[in-house]
Amino acid sequence: APAGSPPRSLGPPPLGPVNPALRTGSVRPPAEEPSEDCDVPADAVLVPLREALDACRPTVQKQVCEDIGRRLTVLGDMWAQGKLSAPVRKRMSLLVQELQRCSWDAADEIHRSLMVDHVNEVSQWLVGVKRLIAEMRNLPTGELAEPHGDKTETGPDQE
Repeated sequence: APAGSPPRSLGPPPLGPVNPALRTGSVRPPAEEPSEDCDVPADAVLVPLREALDACRPTVQKQVCEDIGRRLTVLGDMWAQGKLSAPVRKRMSLLVQELQRCSWDAADEIHRSLMVDHVNEVSQWLVGVKRLIAEMRNLPTGELAEPHGDKTETGPDQE
């Protein structure tokens, strides 16, 4: 190979073990469509995050919920103004998918990778997403499936 055209280098490899899901995710994750996901709609990310926040409200301090809510609003505003790059939008979509699967460790890994790779873009709101992941981890499993499950009985045909 000619010395003038080395392979693209992204810097030194990360220290410590690398989550295999992230390693394959940098090539092409199975949950991601190659071109369709370049234009992830904001609602595909924001609606599930707000639903998760609503599920946490009964057990999390009001001030914490308000802070997370404000940060989600900043995320929504930046998304609407086109201030988020395609990689950030894609990773947030993947992060939400992991949250919906209750895959907390995978969601944390995606959060970490966003913070490392796109700190200037995500620093205003990603702290709120991290706190939301932590609070969702602490929820009883039933509250995730039915965020409003504390109301009167609902039949199986009402889901």
